Amino acid sequence: MQLSAAPYEERLTAPRSWWIVSFLAGVSLGLILLPFGTLPMLGGLAGGAAAAAVVVSSYGSVRIRVVGDSLIAGDARIPVTALGEARALDAEEARAWRTHKADTRAFLLLRAYIPTALRVEVTDPDDPTPYLYLSTREPERLAQALKAARTARTAQ
Repeated sequence: MQLSAAPYEERLTAPRSWWIVSFLAGVSLGLILLPFGTLPMLGGLAGGAAAAAVVVSSYGSVRIRVVGDSLIAGDARIPVTALGEARALDAEEARAWRTHKADTRAFLLLRAYIPTALRVEVTDPDDPTPYLYLSTREPERLAQALKAARTARTAQ
């Protein structure tokens, strides 16, 4: 697999406050089990915090990458030749595109704790998806990486 001219990789990690909440979930379970004794309370604390941490970690492990001639967003892999214009969205525009402007056929890689996004048109006539909405902390950089990958693909 050939690397693109401007490789891009971003992991959409959960914010720190979510990790605090996962610890508090363990504390809550420990307090619920406190009437049964110290050992069940400690087990509830450890087990509840661990289970909540696994949920937070899996939700925050999604990645967006531009590799070779493909955009990989979560489980989706899209060739850059099937993509059109990429438009960076600020917080207000991103909120509009994930609410009242949203198309039910669109591919959304949405993380509510990331205010900015990138909207990429899908130009493949066989694909019913009109656009991709990708939550990203660096929408301009991702748009540049897609443009560079498209340019490198057409130059071959």
